[in-house]
Parts: sequence; structure tokens; C-alpha cells
Amino acid sequence: MSCPLCDDTGWKPVGENEANGIRRVVRCDCWRENVGRQHLSDANIPKRYQHCTLENFTAYNESLEKAVTKARRLAEAFPVVGQGLFLEGQPGVGKTHLAVAVLKQVMQSSRARGLYYDTRDLLRVIRSTYDPSIRTTELEILRPVMKADLLVLDDLGAEKTSEWVEETMNLIVNTRYNERRATIFTSNYMDIPDDTDPNSLLFRIGFRMRSRLHEMCEFIVMDGADYREMPVNGGVDDLMALWKMRRKTLPSRAGRTARAQLREPAVRDGRADLKWPGGRAGS
Repeated sequence: MSCPLCDDTGWKPVGENEANGIRRVVRCDCWRENVGRQHLSDANIPKRYQHCTLENFTAYNESLEKAVTKARRLAEAFPVVGQGLFLEGQPGVGKTHLAVAVLKQVMQSSRARGLYYDTRDLLRVIRSTYDPSIRTTELEILRPVMKADLLVLDDLGAEKTSEWVEETMNLIVNTRYNERRATIFTSNYMDIPDDTDPNSLLFRIGFRMRSRLHEMCEFIVMDGADYREMPVNGGVDDLMALWKMRRKTLPSRAGRTARAQLREPAVRDGRADLKWPGGRAGS
């Protein structure tokens, strides 16, 4: 059925200038909706997460309620936002759900160009076009990632570290940092100042990228149950029980943070040796 306002031309009349008979037209609502749908289909959102919205995210404790509030605030303010989000927490707490929900709402309300990538999948795609002889990567892959109005990079730090991974991820992050483009990151790794703990974000990405991320994003810790362990037809009560059980078995964040303080500088010849190794992913 054709649009009754524009007859599928994408332009609808808004009146006529009586003095000279000039007919004015503007973009029709159906055109805007079609553009939004096309952008959404091009956003690379996995089928598993296409149902995710801010409304169907279950927040059953203070940390999750805070995360939803921050996510909704970013989605409603976009594109006038100073920072993106860094969602940190154990697997299964809903980080990807929340990130995708913000991405979808932003694209639907503002028709911005958004893009989702699991970090490991992104690196796999880039690697498949990488020519080590001339150290270049197809710009057709990198350009949308760096130019997207809003980018979701899921599961940061899960990729195996290497010099190539470090260079590629720093290129992406630095470009978006310099261009002030909003980015939402998720990670299972704790943001503690310890470059020797393999389970710390700093160990996985290094000092330089971590510094960029703290300026680019508001860090939000999401504490909850692994919803994948919820029984079939389970509900909020089951999530609460699983969450309380997880809190009993996992080491406290405060305890690990206390153990993860940066090393005290040694003094040599009257000068402090800062022992700043630059981490696993650059200095």
C-alpha cells in the first residue's frame, strides 16, 4: 500500500504560497521510518539481541537500576553527549542487552548511523583483509567502525593480545577519541590498577587505551546474576537468588582492588624509578 501522504515519493506537501503558487514539500514520515529501519538492519546487531530494549531490561538491584538510568540518559540526550559508556561486570549480567538497547533507541529516535561489533569478531574480519607485507587493512572494514555516530564494542579485552591487536584497537579507539564520537564498551574484566593480573582490564588493554577510555566513557559496574543460568520460565525471584549465590562465591571487588594497588616506586640514586612498563597494549 502506498503512503497516502507522499504517494511513496518520500516528500509530502506542507502548503502553498498564495502569492506565487509555489508548493512546499518536506521529507515524509514514511521516508524517515524507512531510513531508520535501513540503518538498523545495517547495524550488525546479532539476532539474539535484536529484541533488546531499555523497557524489557530487568533491573532488580541498585547497580542495575543505576546502569539503566545512565543508559536511558545517554539515549535520550544523543547526539548531545559528552561521554559514552563502559559497562563492566561478570558474564550474563546484561551488559550486551543494555548496550544494544541504547544503540537501537538512538538509531530509531535520531536516525543516527550505529554499529555493533563483538570485539573478537571485528578483529577476525579485519585480520581476514590484512596484508602483512604492506601492513595495511581494507579501509572498507575500518571506516564504518571509526565513522559510526554510535559504536558498540562488545566484550573488550577478550581477544588474545598481540602487537597487531594492540595497534588495531588503539587505532580504532584513538580515532573515535579524537573525533569525539560516542562509543559504548562492555567488558568482563575488572577495572583495577593492576597490570599483572590477567583478569584485570589494564592487563588486557594497557595503560594508554585505559586512559583514553576513562576520558571517553562513564564507567558503570553492573553486579548481578548470570541470566543464562535462570530456569526456564524463571523470573525476578530466581535472578535475585542466583545473584545472592554469586555474591557469596565471587571475591569482593573491594578486596581485589586493595590487593591491586600499583607498585610503590623504588628510589635509585636519589630519584624515583616509576616502573611504568606500559602494560600489555602500549604505554
